[in-house]
Amino acid sequence: METTMQKYFHWGAIGSLVTLIILCVLWEMVLAPLKPGGSWLVLKAVPLLLPLYGVYKRDIYTLQWTSMMILLYFTEGVVRGWSDIGSLSAWLGWGEAAVVCVYFVCAVLYLRPYKRAAKKMARELLDKIKVNTVK
Repeated sequence: METTMQKYFHWGAIGSLVTLIILCVLWEMVLAPLKPGGSWLVLKAVPLLLPLYGVYKRDIYTLQWTSMMILLYFTEGVVRGWSDIGSLSAWLGWGEAAVVCVYFVCAVLYLRPYKRAAKKMARELLDKIKVNTVK
């Protein structure tokens, strides 16, 4: 059974993932595209669409791998925030990094009880195996 905090973390992960998708599309099509009229860099939002259904359905495996995959977007946000000095693109880069941090924290905190339960089950199984081998 999920706790109230886990529900908040789940909705935080969904919200930040959707926000990141929208930010990537708007950034490269309208707000600060590399070329006037938009750029092909908008396709960076496509990989974020793949895990959206799994995150919505609370798939533990999807939340685990997306928490690592999303760090690529953090890297891009920091690099563009640092290198595009004095422009809207720099602010969008730092915003992207912030949204990624929200997703990462929400995903990790949502998964924490599941990880603890898995470790407990593994420990119990190992203890059971040790008892059976000693006899």
